[in-house]
Amino acid sequence: MRFYWIAAFLFLSGFGFYPANAQSLIAHRGGVVDSSYTENGLAALKRALADGYQMIETDVRVTRDGVLIANHDADFNRYYGVNRKVSETDWADIRKLKSTLDGNTPLRLEEVLQFCHENKLGVMLDNKITGMDSALFEKLIGLLDKYNLHSTALMIGTDESTEYFTGKIKLSCSRKQLEENIQKPGYQASHYFLFERPASLTREDVAWAATRSIFTVAAINKFHYRKSLDLMADAARDSKRMQEIGVKNFQIDSEFRKFFIQK
Repeated sequence: MRFYWIAAFLFLSGFGFYPANAQSLIAHRGGVVDSSYTENGLAALKRALADGYQMIETDVRVTRDGVLIANHDADFNRYYGVNRKVSETDWADIRKLKSTLDGNTPLRLEEVLQFCHENKLGVMLDNKITGMDSALFEKLIGLLDKYNLHSTALMIGTDESTEYFTGKIKLSCSRKQLEENIQKPGYQASHYFLFERPASLTREDVAWAATRSIFTVAAINKFHYRKSLDLMADAARDSKRMQEIGVKNFQIDSEFRKFFIQK
């Protein structure tokens, strides 16, 4: 078991331990995604493992027949050339799809979780399921338990399921949301984590969270720079500033990994 994963596990479990100079990288969009690899694909996951990421961020959707799968988009058009929504397609048809990029077949969420378990990787779930389906979400929690990922799992996603998942998994919040949650009965720091893009995260925010034992993650994603005239320069500047103000955990697109490699 790799040292960084152990450190992340201890911190997320509430021991409050984290090596002073360690960084934990979360592979956005289901692994290392570039011109060679399909998002949330097996090859992307394997590359993230090889590149030393400590956690995988994967997107959760549900098929028409109730199968949880890992797919970012609401449909299969971008990688699979099929303009059908996930929610309107059965798993038996989805499993036949092949990515036009690398031949990847869409993965069930369980396959992603099993991969993470077998390779000592943590998981961040982006819940893209609309509505509130307690039976389906209970199934999701059951999968996390099955693969021993529940205690370290993080979740971002829809507001509709927030009430159900509170206390069951660590949920993303802005500082404003955290300040509101702190005032609620039953609040526990272990129920939440501070999750922000660099434009919204300050040194004071990081220190505020640290004094309250709240886990902090900064998101350095290409989407945030879609209007940038120099994406890489802006991402490099933000990555450096986040490290300087004390952030240790980063959800990143793979293009930005070079800004975090320890010298």
